[in-house]
Amino acid sequence: MELKELEEELLKIKERNKKVELDKAWETSLTRKLCICVLTYIVVVIYSHLINKINNVWLSSLVPVIGFTLSTLSLKLVRNIWEKNK
Repeated sequence: MELKELEEELLKIKERNKKVELDKAWETSLTRKLCICVLTYIVVVIYSHLINKINNVWLSSLVPVIGFTLSTLSLKLVRNIWEKNK
């Protein structure tokens, strides 16, 4: 390989690494988690209104959101334990 080709390859790798780092930052961001919580809450509220079987829709719709939030928090702990044992 020529020096020019190596430089081009290095630039491609650096660009890819930036994208991977940005994707990882998004996956772990508070913004993403809050968006998922809000969207989950909206979907559950709409579903609960449609089935007309729940008395306090606004409060009971928090259950799946809290469940999701707790699961994301506990998965980090589980991952850390898994990584130590790997």
